[in-house]
Amino acid sequence: MNKTIKKGFYVVGGIAFLFIAILMFHIITAKPAVYDSANLQVSRIDFKSNIDSVQAKQIAADLRTIKGLTSDSIIIKRNVVVYFHNNKITNSEKVFNELMTKRSYEAERFVLPANMASKEVCPVDQNSVSYKVSKSINQFFN
Repeated sequence: MNKTIKKGFYVVGGIAFLFIAILMFHIITAKPAVYDSANLQVSRIDFKSNIDSVQAKQIAADLRTIKGLTSDSIIIKRNVVVYFHNNKITNSEKVFNELMTKRSYEAERFVLPANMASKEVCPVDQNSVSYKVSKSINQFFN
């Protein structure tokens, strides 16, 4: 019985060591994805009527045909369409005008008020301890 328990501990210990080694190898060799986020911009279109699921699919399909939009980032909720686009290729006004030529939507382009344009948008307190610790850990592994 004693030998069986020792063998069990060795097997469990060996498996645990193997998993830890694999995890460490992954942490050391994995590189973070690089995004071209400096050119990524979020824009919004407000629709005056309710958007049902059929219209939502139609709007998303129309938006995906516009050059410069990231096709996987179209969000349709509460009569508002939020989308991401590459500001080197297009801008929100061009996207809105092109969408309106595809179908007769009752919508208006959301323009940020001037008093909000200069406000900081990052919700993270960059002076907090948790932010500094997570930044240090991230820099260590990168």
